[in-house]
Amino acid sequence: MDSSWEERGNLTVSSGSGSESPVPSPAATWAPTAGLAPGEDSGSASFWNTPLNQALSVFVALALFVAMLGLGCTVELSQLGAQLRRPLGLLLALLCQFGLMPFVAFLMALVFALDEVAAVTVLLCGCCPGGNLSNIMSLLVNGDMNLSIIMTTSSTLLALVLMPLCLWVYSRAWINTPLVRLLPLGAVTMTLCSTLLPIGIGVFIRYRFTRVADILLKVSLWSLLVSLVILFILTGTMLGPDLLATIPATVYVVAVLMPLAGYACGYGIATLFHLPPHCKRTVSLETGCQNVQLCTAILKLTFPPELIGSMYMFPLLYALFQAAEAGLFVLVYKVYGKDSYKQEPLVGEEEDTNISYKKLKEEEMPDTSYGTVTAEGHASVLMEPMQTAL
Repeated sequence: MDSSWEERGNLTVSSGSGSESPVPSPAATWAPTAGLAPGEDSGSASFWNTPLNQALSVFVALALFVAMLGLGCTVELSQLGAQLRRPLGLLLALLCQFGLMPFVAFLMALVFALDEVAAVTVLLCGCCPGGNLSNIMSLLVNGDMNLSIIMTTSSTLLALVLMPLCLWVYSRAWINTPLVRLLPLGAVTMTLCSTLLPIGIGVFIRYRFTRVADILLKVSLWSLLVSLVILFILTGTMLGPDLLATIPATVYVVAVLMPLAGYACGYGIATLFHLPPHCKRTVSLETGCQNVQLCTAILKLTFPPELIGSMYMFPLLYALFQAAEAGLFVLVYKVYGKDSYKQEPLVGEEEDTNISYKKLKEEEMPDTSYGTVTAEGHASVLMEPMQTAL
């Protein structure tokens, strides 16, 4: 991957006298626009060439592997048939993750007049699939866990094709810049394909070793928090506060507003589909919560670090604000927004609800899922107007 960038940078132009003059490499052209301060090149370059940076790359790859392994451990093969026969989760994942969020990222990059490096980074984050954080938050707001898991899984698989496509389409606005002309879409696709292995391993472990899958799921959820904290501390410490100060204020504003816009748009889409309240909350969280581990891994493993510069911190900032805003969402729900009725599990439907995340709480979640409303009589309809069956 790096060699292709270097080869394209070593160009020469023949003059009329037959001599050749070197053309400045793209790295030299992009460095000022990559968020690097004028007097900061030597310190940043020294860091990118150190063994510590290589170790950081390995850590990012391992964190992504564990996250995808945990995602695979949430998939119940026994439920896939029923979910595919009613592909509402697949449709919502398609609309929210690859319709709404890339467009929101594109609009914010234009509205705040971001440079090409910041714009590509924001677009990359907006084109990412949903992350495990949405599953945790959906659990805390008594959301539909089946819907949450199928949306996360579907968006991750759809990302193999749609993420590079969306990134290519929306980056056309900056096509005249060297970074976009040499956008490593092939390397992005390879990184996405590499996530299939841990997901497949997780699905197999869930199918054969249920208890082991439950343990791995908990480990992956904790690793989400721990890895982000470690990355934030290491990157901020090693690169120094001066590099963080070079991030434009508009990028911080985008990191704050983008998750909020995702939550609002997701709730709006769920309202258009006339989903019950617990499903609206789920779709909202699924839309705003992006897979920042994947975004960080792609930035770290496919883009030359000298070009990305301080924008490597954007997915970490996005993770910070998306978690804080989702936490406020949960707090408001716990205080003011609990449903006025109690959702009881349907008789004979206990086996249809994914129990992976139930075990993280002391009390079991109600057995609800998106789909057809089931009622035994008019009385049950009045008592449980939003009860749905998988």
